[in-house]
Amino acid sequence: MEIRPILSVLMRHKTAAALIVLEIALSCAIICNAIFVIGHRTGEMRRDSGIAEDELVYISVSSLQPDRNRDAMRREDTATLAAVPGVRSVTSVNQLPYGDNVWASGINLRPGQAESIVTASNYMDDGRLLPTLGLRIAEGRGFNPDEYQSQDALEAAGPTPQVPSVLLSRSLAARLFPGRSALGQDIYVWGDKPSRVVGVVDRLIAPGRGRTFEDSFHTMIFPLWTSNGDYVLRTDPERRGEVLKAAVAALNRTDPNRIIDTQSTVSEMRRDFYSRDRAVIWLLVSVCVALLAVTAFGIVGLASFWVQQRTRQIGIRRALGATRAQILRYFQAENFVLTSTGIVLGVLLAYTLNLTLMRQYELPRLPLVYIPASALLLWLLGQAAVLGPARRAASIPPAVATRSA
Repeated sequence: MEIRPILSVLMRHKTAAALIVLEIALSCAIICNAIFVIGHRTGEMRRDSGIAEDELVYISVSSLQPDRNRDAMRREDTATLAAVPGVRSVTSVNQLPYGDNVWASGINLRPGQAESIVTASNYMDDGRLLPTLGLRIAEGRGFNPDEYQSQDALEAAGPTPQVPSVLLSRSLAARLFPGRSALGQDIYVWGDKPSRVVGVVDRLIAPGRGRTFEDSFHTMIFPLWTSNGDYVLRTDPERRGEVLKAAVAALNRTDPNRIIDTQSTVSEMRRDFYSRDRAVIWLLVSVCVALLAVTAFGIVGLASFWVQQRTRQIGIRRALGATRAQILRYFQAENFVLTSTGIVLGVLLAYTLNLTLMRQYELPRLPLVYIPASALLLWLLGQAAVLGPARRAASIPPAVATRSA
């Protein structure tokens, strides 16, 4: 089928053709980026944090006695929690994936660097962090007993504290020491005194939404204990509710002045953390469905209008020997031209919108694979939408059409 007659007809109906092209272009641009955002958010929600989420419960406490020794309270609390039936391990933490606290530090590879190479999240280990969270040492070793110290004592040491050893996540180790082992290497986090890498953990996600860090899995662990009243308990998955209730009761019995600020399973924390992402996904799905519906109705309406306007011309073609299949193919080809024009314009708009999202929301660049996927979706939609009006046009009897004025 020649395209020239189709283009000639479309040029005589410039306004209607331009409107449907613009509608398809906007739909292509928005749907392309919406599908990309949905895929990106879904991928983030499915990430493995590296910890045994379905075995962990979290408790945050504070005391009504502000002058009480925080380290003594930490030792008392951990002993109380460890004695709760069903608790396999307990650790005091400074932060936790899906929590509100975010600790981070810049890293240098030599003293006196003006700017940090990368920023990573800091986890503090009181000696029980790895077994409680279920972290696995991929290379090297864990901390020795003589390497642990108090975070408060470290801060009181002056402007140049010394933390002799550190564990890195595999992601961070590869970033700092590409192509070689991180074991035995020195990094500078706490002033001009180095911390030596003694081990690499397989995987550990940082808290927050990753905007603080180059990579959400850039994390490091220091042999420091904190006394901020945050505790994680590890138990069997089916006993989490029971253990959490018993742990809170045990803390209240030990110290009636205790305030339980937060109590939750880590699985619930993850669900709440990603609740906004799920809402965004459903919103974008609704927008995509609405846009597709509006575009389909627009194509159907325009095609139906043109069938009504061209009834006489269609009848003449039928009288001259045109088959129903030829009439049907004509309208499908016409729709294909309009849809293709809209898609080409939509691709340009899609990348313009993606650049805006990259600047405003730190999304990655739109992968090319989303362009043909969105184009194919709109092509199929256009052909399906025009099929009904095209079949009605093809079924017009020549005799009826030729009597139309």
